[in-house]
Amino acid sequence: MSEDLHGIALRLNVLLGEAEMEPLEAGLDEQFARYCRLLMRWNARFNLTALRDEESILSRHFVESIACARALPTGIATVLDFGSGAGFPGVPIALCRQEIAVTLAESQGKKVAFLREAIRVLGISTAVYGGRAEELKESFDCVTLRAVDRMAQAVEAAARLVRNGGWLAPLTTDGEVEKLKASAGTGFSWGDSMGLPGGGDRVLAFAQRDLNLPA
Repeated sequence: MSEDLHGIALRLNVLLGEAEMEPLEAGLDEQFARYCRLLMRWNARFNLTALRDEESILSRHFVESIACARALPTGIATVLDFGSGAGFPGVPIALCRQEIAVTLAESQGKKVAFLREAIRVLGISTAVYGGRAEELKESFDCVTLRAVDRMAQAVEAAARLVRNGGWLAPLTTDGEVEKLKASAGTGFSWGDSMGLPGGGDRVLAFAQRDLNLPA
């Protein structure tokens, strides 16, 4: 591992430790470092995320997304990252949970190009759907959303893409959960939200779609 990648990997593991999370295993930490370095390079040209500096990207995007990846229920085979943006939390899910087939749905061309380059650099088999997620015709074991525009409307659309018995997993704020419950509609059973690292009121909410709903 080069010196710059080593430094990024080391800092990420320090941040995970400060959040009382287990460090990344050897090899996986290098993958995350490569992802961070690529994002920094693209972000300088294309403004993929509002966060510009390495420390903020690691502490906000990476640590939160790793927490999400680790918290997803076992037995999930497919995940849709609805409005993936620069790949959060979809790419960290693909890296941390290699048993899951992840699809990244993103409609903005520059972000689609970045996601495809990230997948190539990281050597993962994650799919990229370059269009509006709500136009997908398939259903998924789990649909995640994070930092999408008009979150309540996005959750309404995302709910229709969750298979019976599957999960809806928005990363949001504690104060927004009730609004998202209403947007998802009936047919979902909501569990307790999980606080996300970094302080504040950031949470990962979980809702399971009822098994007996019409397909």
